[in-house]
Amino acid sequence: MNKDSRSSFKLVVGSQYFLYFGVMGIFLPYFNLYCYHLDFSGLQIGTMSAIRSVALILFPLIWGALADRFQIRRPIYILCNFISTAIWVFFFYTTDFLAMLVITVFYGMFYAPIISFLEAFTMDILGTEKKSYGRIRGWGSMAFIMTVIVLGRIIDLYSIEIILILIFAVSLTQALISAKIPDIRIKKQAPFTLKAKVLLKRRVTVFLFCAFLMLVSHGTYYGFFSIHLENLGYDNTFIGIAWALASIAEILVMIKSDSIFRRFSLENVLVFSFMVAAVRWFALFFATSPAVILFLQIFHAVTYGTFHVASILYIDSLTPDETKTLGQAVNNAVTYGLGLMVGFFINGYLFEIMGSFALFMISSLIALAGGVLLKCSQMVDHRLAKRF
Repeated sequence: MNKDSRSSFKLVVGSQYFLYFGVMGIFLPYFNLYCYHLDFSGLQIGTMSAIRSVALILFPLIWGALADRFQIRRPIYILCNFISTAIWVFFFYTTDFLAMLVITVFYGMFYAPIISFLEAFTMDILGTEKKSYGRIRGWGSMAFIMTVIVLGRIIDLYSIEIILILIFAVSLTQALISAKIPDIRIKKQAPFTLKAKVLLKRRVTVFLFCAFLMLVSHGTYYGFFSIHLENLGYDNTFIGIAWALASIAEILVMIKSDSIFRRFSLENVLVFSFMVAAVRWFALFFATSPAVILFLQIFHAVTYGTFHVASILYIDSLTPDETKTLGQAVNNAVTYGLGLMVGFFINGYLFEIMGSFALFMISSLIALAGGVLLKCSQMVDHRLAKRF
């Protein structure tokens, strides 16, 4: 791949991140709030969120395995973009919980694998420049920031139902541009099933379990943070600012990610991210003032920013070329799929029993457990390396 082609492909992939996380900037802060305004219970909201997470577990693995096995990553990526956009239209016609649950299942079948495929495309395009991944991924954070700032004000002026139309419009744009994604094929050097077995090694499984705990701890934040703020008396403009501030902090870290990973190892960055997450959720157990809440949003630079980039690079370093798509799919399935599913179920069940403040305390303990386990595993690996 020559320099001009790589620059062109970076632009296409950057636009895909921009649009994908533009949708997330609408969906994450406001879709559960939309359901809350439809008088869905905490358990129903948690169930809806968990169903989306089930899709993130199953379908990236299925689509990822097919893509690597038959070298058809690009056609599947384009297909999933268009079909998921078409399915979203059905949300326009119902506010019934069961109907929305069914739509969520079918939508998730095709929407779920998009991000793991996009991560795999990015790793291929960057080649030897993988530590600069954060600069391309930063386009997604920029879109998220712009969206949540503007949308909070729009919702206050009009109504929260507008999010359905906006998600459709942005998704359709992403689907149309997805046809420009590069078709990069990896020359097979060994059977796919043989190479895929690397994902069962202890180092990989321990990391994935710890990453799972990290995302379980984020269940309160992603599922109930907006509802938590509304119940504290804050309006949608403040909610949008809070989410935007987190993404601003995140994007600054991602832009400088290559510098960070030149100075610190992936393992140390991961452990540090867990510890900061434990502190962040613990502090939100007490926080009620706007200044403190906004200050704690800056911690998102570490609890999501450095953690996410380090996770992508770590999995990429552990998987062979023949299984890059599946490796990223497994990472997303275990974390943003299974981890958030469990987190959403726990929070949905406990929300009306304990309230959102207590949920942040539970999240803090879960993040702490993940960080301690990962550090202990690293210590064992270092001792074994010295011994042999």
